[in-house]
Amino acid sequence: MTGLISFIYEGSHRFGSLEGERVTDLSADFAGRFANLSAAANAGALDELFMAKGEATLALDEVKLLAPLGAPGKIVCVGVNFPDRNAEYKDGQASQLNPSLFVRFPSGFVGHGDDLVRPPESEQLDYEGEIAIVVGRAGRRIAEADAWDHIAAVTLCNEGTIRDWVRHAKFNVTQGKNWDRSAAMGPSLLRFTGPDMLADIELTTRVNGELRQQDRTGRMIFSFTKIINYVSTFTALAPGDILICGTPTGAGARFDPPKWLRPGDTIEIAADGLGSLRNGVRDEEV
Repeated sequence: MTGLISFIYEGSHRFGSLEGERVTDLSADFAGRFANLSAAANAGALDELFMAKGEATLALDEVKLLAPLGAPGKIVCVGVNFPDRNAEYKDGQASQLNPSLFVRFPSGFVGHGDDLVRPPESEQLDYEGEIAIVVGRAGRRIAEADAWDHIAAVTLCNEGTIRDWVRHAKFNVTQGKNWDRSAAMGPSLLRFTGPDMLADIELTTRVNGELRQQDRTGRMIFSFTKIINYVSTFTALAPGDILICGTPTGAGARFDPPKWLRPGDTIEIAADGLGSLRNGVRDEEV
């Protein structure tokens, strides 16, 4: 399984490909065209990078992985997208007819192997294992039947949340969803190979080895194609945009008492065929 990565090596931000434990640095090969992986994604050129050949000269433990796309045009997230998630809210409301959406900022995401950061303002750092899709072809009002053709790549996401801050205002989760370095994405962008890659795969989250979330994408309330169709109705999707597609039941907030993330914890998000995203937790230094 080969994926595209963003990373730091010897203090320099670079991009390339990862296969197993070996890294191929493609930065020099595309230096005249793309300053980083986001620039290539935003230009609709991920397929070209997926096909690039090079020598794997670096070991994975020699580099620091970053979130694959540091400067996407848009990051749109879907809330309450698995059947049991709606019941978790205990608000007496039926499942929604349309996706619940919010946006996130790129500064909220770290890469595989890095730590999520718990701020001093709250102890309620929570996890959400999700699948993210990267747009490869622009479109507006994209029909569901055509939606698969607009996906370039897939990756994993821990859509970390500061729970008490999502309730600071009415109809508003922005504050709780956008703390710097509170979420993660990666390890790499995997080339989208067709509907079977996503249609009905298992998605799990483990904290310190304990299974907390487990479901299948075939049970999503709003499918990947519906999400693309719906979002593209009100805003044009462009190459490099990211859609984060919802988490199963079992986030820490849903336990009694809640199981918030604490420094020293390890969270691992995994999905069939997509590998795993692993991160630790530390307190913010202020």
